Amino acid sequence: MTAGPSPVGASSPRRRSQLGLGAWAYDRGEFVSAQAPRLPLSTQGLHYGTAVFEGIRAYRSHDGLHLFRAHEHYARMLRACRMLRITGIPATVGELVDITVELLRMNAHDGDVYVRPLAHKLSLLPGTPPGVSLAGVSDALSITTFGYPTAGDVQEVRCALSAWRRPPRDTLPAQAKIAGGYVTSALACDEARAAGYDDAILLDRSGNVAEATTANVFAVRDGVLVTPPDTGDLLPGITRDTVITLCREAGMTVLERPLSPADLYTAEEVFLTSTGKEVASVVALSGRDIGSGTAGPVAARVAALYRTAVTAQDAQEPAGGESRPEWLTPVLPSEYLGARPAHVPPTPPEFPLPTEHLRQAKGHADDAA
Repeated sequence: MTAGPSPVGASSPRRRSQLGLGAWAYDRGEFVSAQAPRLPLSTQGLHYGTAVFEGIRAYRSHDGLHLFRAHEHYARMLRACRMLRITGIPATVGELVDITVELLRMNAHDGDVYVRPLAHKLSLLPGTPPGVSLAGVSDALSITTFGYPTAGDVQEVRCALSAWRRPPRDTLPAQAKIAGGYVTSALACDEARAAGYDDAILLDRSGNVAEATTANVFAVRDGVLVTPPDTGDLLPGITRDTVITLCREAGMTVLERPLSPADLYTAEEVFLTSTGKEVASVVALSGRDIGSGTAGPVAARVAALYRTAVTAQDAQEPAGGESRPEWLTPVLPSEYLGARPAHVPPTPPEFPLPTEHLRQAKGHADDAA
């Protein structure tokens, strides 16, 4: 494992949270400077989109920094890795979570964080001819972290119905975050922003609502939450699952059924859910106001339920929900956050660093070099 700079005492000046890339990254078995160029120009994942990724949040709360549903995110990523024959990376969810915890401690973000793991096909193995292939290509894993403070209030976004369609699941696996598939999302987002909108909602080949460019879609109709079923041409988001679970526990009715564009236009509210957006209210769609044209009460309540779950703190109001410690992975307590420059901080006794598998991973990388 590549060590960071020497520890600085607890009296070091406090660093304020900033939006941007952390100083350290994890790449192919070791911690390295996030600014160091590492990928060869022949990287297969770059040429053909043969990569899978996740977006994971770590939230700052009153008692420290916690990863939110990291185990579920990494389990989904490993399933996608098997689809692309990516097998040469740490093989367990626990190992990946431990690496992420250690990386977050090294970067010492003082605030909310976005984590981006990326597993991809790297280089042709000896004897493998050039071309598009999954077998005979080595694998690599990188993890970067970004300071990414949350807005707090429900975002209001204006969306367009995109002319681009979500690829059907028999063309591109919908249940995996495969890098190459996001070209469609990029085209749809670019189209929407060029027309003055914030985001786009894509339809499937049948003309029903699939998802937004990087988020799932919910509509409120007659007080009931409706979202397209996870058997459709959409990514079944972990935030989507979180919202469905929390809303049902709070006594709200949630249905999974197809939604047409007309269902969105005539809904009382429409909102999006994703790791990055959290809960964002769609206040207008293709130039038509949704409901009152402002964030509605259902989206606000859903956002409150979500905020309570991710910050490990029970809400003051009964309608605000309860904390869900089983979804949280502790990273650092409050007194260790932002107290020193980005490096490996002193290890609090209650938060031991799980480093043995990292030393083994580094040894394997050295053997292969």
